[in-house]
Parts: sequence; structure tokens; C-alpha cells
Amino acid sequence: MKIGIDARLIDETGVGRYIRNLIENLGRLDSHNRYIVFLRKKSFPGFQIPNARWEKRLADVPWHTVVEQLVMPWLYIREHLDVVHVPYFNVPIFYPKTLIVTIHDVIILHFATGKSTTLPMWLYHIRRLGYWIVLKVGVLRARLILAVSETTKHELVRHFSVPDRKIRITHEGVDLRLQNLHTKFRDDRRIIKGPYFLYVGNVYPHKNIEVLTEAFGKISPNCRLVLVGRSDFFYERLRENVKKEQFADRVVFFGEASDSQLMNLYAYATALVYPSRMEGFGLPPLEALALECPVITSDIPIFREILGDLSIYFDPDNSTELANILSKMLMEPVNTTWKKRARNYASSFRWETMAERTLAAYEYCVRIRPDQ
Repeated sequence: MKIGIDARLIDETGVGRYIRNLIENLGRLDSHNRYIVFLRKKSFPGFQIPNARWEKRLADVPWHTVVEQLVMPWLYIREHLDVVHVPYFNVPIFYPKTLIVTIHDVIILHFATGKSTTLPMWLYHIRRLGYWIVLKVGVLRARLILAVSETTKHELVRHFSVPDRKIRITHEGVDLRLQNLHTKFRDDRRIIKGPYFLYVGNVYPHKNIEVLTEAFGKISPNCRLVLVGRSDFFYERLRENVKKEQFADRVVFFGEASDSQLMNLYAYATALVYPSRMEGFGLPPLEALALECPVITSDIPIFREILGDLSIYFDPDNSTELANILSKMLMEPVNTTWKKRARNYASSFRWETMAERTLAAYEYCVRIRPDQ
């Protein structure tokens, strides 16, 4: 079997981590099939193929464009692939052969989010309509859909009436380097001194960061708020808004963190706070649990599904409730029993399992008839 993987987003933070771990684990697990990996120009030179059964192809085509819809089908067709896996919702709707798509979330259906909101509103709404069309046609065209959570699966069924049998759950995982970290960093290697609350991710509108900063402004001045994420329009806007607040000098805009920096930040944080109004999975809370970092999240279905009773939940519209939780966390550290349970639970989410289920989906798609 010859499988194509669209890896043009491999250098991005969220879906990029999914793609990197998918390829790494498939390279170890699969000793029979051949793979073609499609990459942008900036990623192409540094990408190392896992073994001799893998090849890479240049596909310097920007995502979310008309060009993508016209060029990517041709690149796939000329490789004579048995299966094409698009690990994001931007499916090439004119590709006539077997497709598998991974859907991470359907946030675009609920929130006007993403960098495109910097466009004039009329143009943004046209682009958003394009996203919706590609998403709808993609999930209907795909032979199988890989959803990263039950919550995302339910959304797909609700919005697009996708048959239940067409969707498979492939949870994301915690990186091995986090799972294998058995000892804490020495105190003199702390990146941030003193107590702090941590947030990791972008600050698009659905992330609900305004409630977090409002709550932070109501608590003790003897701690910090550390925000980790790649600088963009939304981070810069948040930075300007925070400058107007009395607590501005206690907010750290860390920027993008390396894996080792991120481990350090998790390991010493009083808690990770994740106030999102909607998520498809929510990997940072699981990573935090792997490093015994307490987790405070908004009370939404995905976090109940993934985190169970290991998170402290709050109403995402209630900054006062969140402030009370933050204050309590500063005074009452979690116990050793909770830490061990959190670490063991997080370790059950494995990228290897995700890759195994994905490989099974490839093989299933080749066996079945299109109408099954």
C-alpha cells in the first residue's frame, strides 16, 4: 500500500505536533507500507524520512487557498496513492480517490477565530464561508474521519449528519520525553522564580483569556501569570490591553517555548489554567498532568471527557469563581497521591496508540468498497 500524508503544517504548534508524532510512530510501527510525505519549502530540507520506505515531495502550496484546492489533487494523483491522509480539515475537495481526514475540532462553526479575523469583516466572512464549505465537503467526501475526541465526533454528527460508523476516535498523546521525565529540575534552574500560574497556547477569541486576566487581577500580588505562545496579532492585542491594568508588571509574555523550557514551566507552575470556551482535545492540560502540574480548566464537555476528576473546573463566564480557585491553589499545594495519579493517567494517552489506530484506518480504507 502506498500512503500519502499531507505534512505541510508540520512546523505549526498544534496540528504540527500531531503530524510529527504520527510520522515518527508510523516509521517505527509499519514495516510493510510505503509513504510519501508532502512538505512546504521551509520544512523540506530539514525533514528526515524515518526509513527507506518513506519519501518526501515538495508541495510548497499555502493552506486555506484556492491554489491548494487546484494543485494538491494533482500532486496526489501523479503519485498513484492508495490512500491520502489529510491531518487537518483542509481537504482537497476535487481529489477523486481515497481520502482520510483528521478533524481536530469544529471551532470555526462556533467562533469567528483565527488570524484571518485581522481582515476586513466582509472578506473574513467570505473566507469563513469557504472554510465551512471545505469542512463540509471534506467530511462527506472522506472514506474515514479520524476525530481526536468523542466531543469532536458528536459535533461532526450533529452538524453534518455524518454516519457514526464513518468516524474513528484517535486521541492525541503525551510526548515520550514528558512521560520519561522522572525527576524534577533543580530549583536553581527554574526559569520563573516564585509562584506563578501558567497558560500555554494561542489567544484566539475562543480561548477566553480575558476571563483569566480578569481573575488574575483579583488575587494576591505575590504571584505571576506566565503566558506561553507564538506572538501574533492576538497576543499583541492582549499585551496592549494588559498594559492598562495595575497587575501588568506581573504578567509574563514568554513567547514560544522550546520543549525543554515548556517542561520546566510545567514542572514549577502552581497550576496550568485553561479557560477555553471550546476545544477539540486540549493537549496542554494532559502535558501538565504528566509533569504533576495541577490543572484548572473551564467546565466544558471536552475537558470532562479527557481529564475526568483530575482537573479543577470553573464556569468560563465567572472570573470571580476562577479567582477564588487561584487563591486557594496558592495556599493549598496538591498532595503526592494526586501527583502520582495524574502522572500515571497522562501516560495512558500515547502517540503510539494514535498511530496504531491510524494505520488500522489506512488498511481498512483499502479493504472496503466506497459504498460501505
